[in-house]
Amino acid sequence: MRDDPRLPFSPRFWRSPLRGPWFTSVLGLVLLVGITVLFVTGLVSYAAYNPDLAPVNDKTPGKGLLGFYLFAWPTHPYWLYRLTQGVHVTLGITLVPVLLAKLWSVVPRLFALPPARSLTHALERLSLLLLVGGGLFEFVTGILNVQLDYVFPGSFYVLHFYGAWVFFSAFVAHAVLKTPMALRNLRQARDEPSEPVSPAPAEPNDPVSPAPAEPSEPVSPAPTEPNDLVSPAPTEPNDLVSPAPAEPSDLVSPAPAEPTVSRRGALWFVGGGSLLLFLTTVGQSFDGLRRLALLAPHGGAGPGTGPNGFQINKTAAYAGIDPAETSEEAWRLVVTGRTGTIRLSRAQLTELPQHSAALPIACVEGWSTSDQWWRGVRLRDLAALVGYDGDPPDVFVESLQRHGGFRRAALRANQVADPRSLLALYVNGEELSPDHGHPARIIVPAAPGVLNTKWVARLTFGDL
Repeated sequence: MRDDPRLPFSPRFWRSPLRGPWFTSVLGLVLLVGITVLFVTGLVSYAAYNPDLAPVNDKTPGKGLLGFYLFAWPTHPYWLYRLTQGVHVTLGITLVPVLLAKLWSVVPRLFALPPARSLTHALERLSLLLLVGGGLFEFVTGILNVQLDYVFPGSFYVLHFYGAWVFFSAFVAHAVLKTPMALRNLRQARDEPSEPVSPAPAEPNDPVSPAPAEPSEPVSPAPTEPNDLVSPAPTEPNDLVSPAPAEPSDLVSPAPAEPTVSRRGALWFVGGGSLLLFLTTVGQSFDGLRRLALLAPHGGAGPGTGPNGFQINKTAAYAGIDPAETSEEAWRLVVTGRTGTIRLSRAQLTELPQHSAALPIACVEGWSTSDQWWRGVRLRDLAALVGYDGDPPDVFVESLQRHGGFRRAALRANQVADPRSLLALYVNGEELSPDHGHPARIIVPAAPGVLNTKWVARLTFGDL
């Protein structure tokens, strides 16, 4: 099979002149930085849910030591989650062309024979299955979640969280082994020509026979070329098989086809694809650019006009909210605390001291609104009504919504105590619309959108 150029197991099957250590090294170093940022911002996003506060916030209760870094999520700066999650999603989508190009550049290694030359080699190949499989899994599930396509065999939070740890562990191991070689390749390739290296004139495109004088050796170009066909393995930045040091690299085709673009041209093509995805995604976080976000569900025109005309995830109809439940006559807010339980109508809430805060809504899918002007009752003032006059405690929030992962949520004491944390009754000078949570909703600085509960029915203050 290895000698038949019609099969992918033969090095002569892969004829692109673009593949080589330099091309793979550049892509690998871009992914090294980008995926590290993705992992860190993903962990930050997970911490923003305060999963160690209460079971309702924790979608991965079996995480064990993987939650070692969790901390009390702050409310300053108020745009913190908007920034971290916006970077996480936008960068992830932007890196898709780079990831695909990197996998393409090393795909011959996946068909190399024999599949395992030693126990060490077999273990390395297994780790690469976790690296490649984990990377594809994380990117695919993340993009599906951004597009609101919940086609997962379980909770997105669980799958994406554990998948991230598996993928990043394999990624770190691979980076430790290959980054020094990638850097050496780039240093050696400073004088890389603009066109791919061609074989010696004596055999321009011979797909079957090597040079007669050396039947078992590939043709060696000038020693100054960074993509030398006989370059030893230590110069390979992202060798998926890690051959012995004396072996030639098989990232470079022994029988390349005629080049139609240089390697640098191919990198420009990959970069252009990333730029296009960036421009058609990043606008979902900025009102002035939202019409450019053609690939984002929350791009394009707003959902309406007027004070309530900004983005939402779930409408009242989708959440199953019955207008009869939210009418002035029927709806009452139940507040429970140290001194007992009180019930407040919306009219009674409007008679309490009203405060305002300019805060955005930011969601896990990466979209966010600009600052909206909210007005309502401070959460700490409601805590004081049920016996917490000093430092307020945590609060357990329940919605009229009957289905959904965050119809109930918990907020930490520091979030309750922030003067900008409100039970909002108005937005931008107008009563909340049904889709934005009428008759009342939670709004907390720097909190993920799902913790800004809509259609609030009950608040229970106390240590959770």
